[in-house]
Formats: sequence, C-alpha cells, structure tokens
Amino acid sequence: MANIFDLFKKIESERAPVMPITHILVGLGNPGKEYERTRHNAGFMALDLYCQKNGISVTRSKFNSLTAEADIGGKRVLIMKPQLYMNRSGEAVRDAANFYKIPPENIVVISDDVQLDIGKLRVRRKGSDGGQKGLRDIIYQLSSDAFPRIRIGVGKLPTGGNMVNWVLGKIPADLESEFNTALNNASDAIPLLIEGKIDEAMCKYN
Repeated sequence: MANIFDLFKKIESERAPVMPITHILVGLGNPGKEYERTRHNAGFMALDLYCQKNGISVTRSKFNSLTAEADIGGKRVLIMKPQLYMNRSGEAVRDAANFYKIPPENIVVISDDVQLDIGKLRVRRKGSDGGQKGLRDIIYQLSSDAFPRIRIGVGKLPTGGNMVNWVLGKIPADLESEFNTALNNASDAIPLLIEGKIDEAMCKYN
C-alpha cells in the first residue's frame, strides 16, 4: 500500500500547471473612503461587482495597485485597481504590462465617461482618452491607445459646472437604479472583452 508521501506526490504530479498571465483587467478610480461611490470610481465599482459575483478577492498589493489573479474566459488575468490616483493610473498599468510582457490589445480598462448619460455603456476596441485622465495616462505610459475599454456613463457635466466637483460627486439617488444597471452590464461585458469578442460586446452593450 502506498504511504501518505506517495499519495501527496501523485496529487502534485496530477495538478494542472498554472497558466502564465496573458491579460490585464484594470478598473480605474481613486483610492480612499472619501471617493467611494463617486462618478470617477465607476471603474472600481464595476470591477468590484464582477469580482464579488465570481468570488475574487482583490487585496494583494503589487504594481502600486490592489491585485488578484483569476481565470476569465479561459485566460489567466491579472486584475488591477491602481492606487496612485486617477491621473497616474498609467504608471501602474505600464509596470504590470512590462513585467508580464502584455501587449496593449490584451489590456482591458474600465472607466467612467462624462460624455455619456447615466446608465449607458460604450465599449471600444481602441481610441482616444475622451478627456478621461486615467485613460490619458495609460495611453501615454503604453505609447498606445490600442487597448479595449468599457466606459460607463456617469452623466454629462451641466453647463457652467465644475468638472472636478462633478466627477468627484456622487450619482443622484433617483438615478442609482440606472447606474447600477450600467455597472451590471459592464461586469457582464468583461469576459467578452477578455476573450476578444469585442464586436459582440459592442453590439450587446453599446
């Protein structure tokens, strides 16, 4: 009869090897209690919702971010919530991309969008930053805008309004339902983008 050590060796030999990281999933926001549930943290919120649904804990500190590793759509993915504040998010993404040698097209970014009404999504394969400073820094740090992204509508700035106050403000209570629907849709779109089914995601959620 095999002893306990032989049994452990057998289990170890049958264990599937861990796949290398091939994709990065980034939610954009500002760290700190004072920024929770603000418009600018829509990326954090959508990412948190996806992780909550899938039992993923994003708590490991790496690349100036809170991170986790997970299998999404058959890919091994580094999940990131940069902790450098919005306009420096690209530094964290750059460091992770360089470390794992991830090309821009395998980096999925979720952010807020002040050009979209609350409840609307815009999925894109690539493109400009649209005035979003986190996206702007990622484009600068990667020297590329060729990464897919999910942009979550947080409402258009009222005429004469202050942009900083707007993005750091919270969604009005009477629009919370529409906003939560957008977060759910963004969460559901994540696997499609990781799998490269961007056209399908655009047709379904835009």
